[in-house]
Amino acid sequence: MFEFGRELKRLLSGGLRLPQDGLTSGDSTLLEFLDLRMLAAEGKAADVAAGRVGVKDRAQRLLESSAIWREVARRSGDPASLRKAAATAESAGKHFLSTNRLQGWAKSRIEQAQCAMLGAELYGDEGLNAAAELTLREALPHGGQAAALAEAALATLAGRQVLASGDETAVRLAARRFNAPLALLEMAGRRNGVMKLAAVGARLSRAEILCGCGQRLRDSSLVEAALRDADAACDALDSLYEPLTWVRAETLRACAMATLAEVTGDLGSLADAVAALADAQGGLAREQSPLDWARGQISLADGLQILGEAGFNERAYEKAVTCLDRAMVVVRAIPALCLSAIVSSNRAQCLARSAELTGDLTVLDAAELAFKSELSAGNHLRDPVAWGLTQANLARLYETRMELTRRDRGERAAAAMAYGEALEVFSDRGLRSLADLAARGLERLRENACRRV
Repeated sequence: MFEFGRELKRLLSGGLRLPQDGLTSGDSTLLEFLDLRMLAAEGKAADVAAGRVGVKDRAQRLLESSAIWREVARRSGDPASLRKAAATAESAGKHFLSTNRLQGWAKSRIEQAQCAMLGAELYGDEGLNAAAELTLREALPHGGQAAALAEAALATLAGRQVLASGDETAVRLAARRFNAPLALLEMAGRRNGVMKLAAVGARLSRAEILCGCGQRLRDSSLVEAALRDADAACDALDSLYEPLTWVRAETLRACAMATLAEVTGDLGSLADAVAALADAQGGLAREQSPLDWARGQISLADGLQILGEAGFNERAYEKAVTCLDRAMVVVRAIPALCLSAIVSSNRAQCLARSAELTGDLTVLDAAELAFKSELSAGNHLRDPVAWGLTQANLARLYETRMELTRRDRGERAAAAMAYGEALEVFSDRGLRSLADLAARGLERLRENACRRV
């Protein structure tokens, strides 16, 4: 899929110099073919083009430069690149405004908002989402493509808020909010490659929200809706011309398949989903997009975890730990990334379950240390639900230790405290299934204590 990018690298390594305005000449659809190193070089070339004396349309050049640096940040997690993208978009907006081009100004505001949304996604700063919403509402009244882009981004923000609350009615309302901007973006995408990718991005955002809510609520209809969106996104793409977006869409489609199989208990479909996840990752090189590669490894590990849980197979957990170790190589470089916490937590869960199946207390010790490190990282402020899940997993680990050793050295009290913390978080947010999980854990501890007495 990335043959064109590899050919460019070969030419450049042979001494070919970059064109003055970069390799893509402002066509952002060609950025998919560039690996991270070439993408950064493209950003520098765009900066030079925008700053050249006598440049024909400085505002548009700045907007193109901002989009490139935002893509660098999205693939690498580099905060400096993201700050540069936001600052360049702001500068573009000033130039558009000085020439009274309000549609261009609105697009520059949307670019700033997308930078803020990416920052919130990468680093977990909800204040950035609030800032993005205000900025998008400024761009919304200007109509045209800008209005469609702004409405799709606002729908994504609303969906992410609903994903945290877990309310089914609110989820369905948030999903419907995508309908109007999606129709406009897909219509514009027939003539404009940038709008086509924006439409696919909006559809994938909705699929991710529906899949996440469906998994939390154990609602197969929500996951099926997510799978339909992911299928539509894959059908709209060509792996030869949009290779990176195609990998993202295929990965999300396989994740939705795995989630649906987990919810319905279909082991055959689950195995197919894990195979699809592995196939999707086979088409993506780490140097093309390190964070996409890491997310793919995390998704594959998630599928293997589900497979291990369904078949009580410790080998699946071992493979999942290997995938997470690969992902950690990427995310370790930027500890502030939310992905770092996800990798640490998932790895600890795999170790704990593997220890439970094999009876290996050494693995159990490693899992306990990982969980405690995760809890001490302050994630209760950034993501209370994930923090509650970690508490519940730690409590289950204490139960496992008592079952394996047939002794209680304070584990029962520690497990009760962890389950209590988790129950409080889940109850406050109306997450019934997770609250029931924590409540059952507390009840199980009480029953076991009565039997011992």
